[in-house]
Amino acid sequence: MDIPFSLKGRTALIAGASSGFGAHFAELLSKAGANVVLGARRPDRIKDLAGSINKSGGNALPVALDVTDEQSVIASYDAAEARFGTVDTIIANAGLSASGRTTELPLDDVQRLVNTNFMGVYSVAREGAKRLIASGSREKENGRIIIIGSITSRLNANGDAAYAATKAGVTHLGRNMAREWVRQGVNVNTIHPGYIPTEIQGDWYSTAGGEAQIAGFHRRRLQDIESLNDMILYFASDRSRMVTGADIVVDDGQSL
Repeated sequence: MDIPFSLKGRTALIAGASSGFGAHFAELLSKAGANVVLGARRPDRIKDLAGSINKSGGNALPVALDVTDEQSVIASYDAAEARFGTVDTIIANAGLSASGRTTELPLDDVQRLVNTNFMGVYSVAREGAKRLIASGSREKENGRIIIIGSITSRLNANGDAAYAATKAGVTHLGRNMAREWVRQGVNVNTIHPGYIPTEIQGDWYSTAGGEAQIAGFHRRRLQDIESLNDMILYFASDRSRMVTGADIVVDDGQSL
């Protein structure tokens, strides 16, 4: 794997690291030289992933993390600091999906989306920023927070209203957090991936509906997860010192 940006000396906490984007980002950041803290609600998954990373020469710590529980968020940062010191790189990735037309999606499902996709990002980002500021990020300019959004935040589609709204919400949240912390050495940027096959979609893309969706993309293909690598590494690295408040679409042109 080509690693264009070094993260040596950094400590990254990845929320939602048990599968999909989060697991991929954990391995990517480790290979770039960062200590990685794997946060998720499935302890067996992150324990196995941490073991694999450590066996490959990395430094990984699995921590129980429920982003909807403030005390769990605080405890995850406490564990990270006890092992590696201050977390200077945060990947706010934890999220869930629930589809359905607005008139049909149960309100309990909408609330779960808000709690995880919006409040979870809010909680993980602010706890990390509080600790970075206390550790002297104003002088070091070393704070990096990356929010994982979605191109659905910019699209209109049947069945995506609640999910897309939470992703639009964290986009604006990221810009506001960037403004709040612009003098505190904490950069906040958002990446909007397109449709990428991960565990959460199951076998959807092999169904007739999934194949029709792919055929509707301008390039008639799915985006691969590795296409996010360079932007993730850039935003996490020292090279992005003067970039904050950005929201970047990386979607192979799917949203055009």
